[in-house]
Amino acid sequence: MTTSTTASGAATRTIVTGAASSGIRVRRAGSRNREQLVSWAFLAPFLVAFALFLIWPIVHGIYLSFTDQSLTGAGGGFVGFANYGEALTDPVMWQSMWNTVWFTLLSTVPLVVIALLMAALVDRGLPGQWLWRLSFFMPYLLASTVISQIWVWIFNPQIGAANNILKALGLEPLAWLQNPDTNMLSIVIATVWWTVGFNFLLYLAAMQNIPSQQYEAASLDGAGPWRQFWSITLPQLGPATVLILILQILASLKLFDQAYQMLGGVASDTTRSIVQYIYEAGFVNYRFGYSAAISYVFFALIVIIGVAQALVSRRRKEL
Repeated sequence: MTTSTTASGAATRTIVTGAASSGIRVRRAGSRNREQLVSWAFLAPFLVAFALFLIWPIVHGIYLSFTDQSLTGAGGGFVGFANYGEALTDPVMWQSMWNTVWFTLLSTVPLVVIALLMAALVDRGLPGQWLWRLSFFMPYLLASTVISQIWVWIFNPQIGAANNILKALGLEPLAWLQNPDTNMLSIVIATVWWTVGFNFLLYLAAMQNIPSQQYEAASLDGAGPWRQFWSITLPQLGPATVLILILQILASLKLFDQAYQMLGGVASDTTRSIVQYIYEAGFVNYRFGYSAAISYVFFALIVIIGVAQALVSRRRKEL
C-alpha cells in the first residue's frame, strides 16, 4: 500500500514539474515573440523607406530600361534590349564614358597626393594646427553652386585671377572654360580644391593613430623626419589609402554638378560626363527608357571597378 502511494506521489510530482516546465517554455517563447515584434516595429519605418526610396527605384528603373517610356507620358511599350543595343553602339555615350574616366584619372592622383602632403604637414607639428585644419577642410563644406561660381570668376578670361597669374609669369592668358583643351583641366582644378579637405581628414586621422613610440625609437636610431615618413608613416597608411582611392574613384565617376554649373549647362564633347548624358537623354530629349538603359550600363561599369578593387585589395593582403 505504501509502495503504491509513493509511486503515485512521484508520478504526480513528475506531472506537475513537467507542466511547470512546459509553462515556463511557453512564457519564454511568448516573451521572445513579443521582443521580435517590438524589434520589427522599430525596423519597420526604415524598411519601408528603404523599399520605397532604394529597392523600388531600382526595380522600376530596370523596368523602364526595357520600354520606350517618355517624360511626356507617351510610349511605355516593351522594346526588349533595344535601348541597351542602342546605348552600346552610341558614340556619344562612349565619349561621355571616356570623359568621366579621364576626369577620374586626372582628379584622383592629385586628390590623394595633395591630401597626403597636407596631412603630413599638419601631423608633424605645423604651427597653428587648428587654423590649417579649418582652412584645408572648409571648402569641402561649401555647396557645389558656391564652388562653381567662385571658380567661374577665377577662370574669367578678362578679370579672372588665373589669367592674372599667367600674365605676371609672362604667359599668354587662356580661355579656361571656353577652350576644349583646358575646360576639363579647369573642372579638375576646381574639384581638387573643393574636395581635397575630406581626404586630408582621413589621412590625418590615420596618421594620428600611429603610435608615437615608433617615431621616438626611430629618432634614437638616428632617423630623420624624411626617413621616418618613408619607413614608418607611409607603410601604415595603406588601408587609409585604399579607402580614399575607392571613395575618390566612386565620387569622381559621378561627375555632374560642378561641370554643369561651371559651363552653364552647355555640354561639349570634352566635358560631357556620363551622368550629364543620362540627364540629357531623360530630361532634355524626354527618353526615359533610353536614359534608364544608359544608367544601368554605367552601373555595370561601377560594379566592375568595385569588384576589381576588392580583388586587388584582397590579393595585396594575402601577399
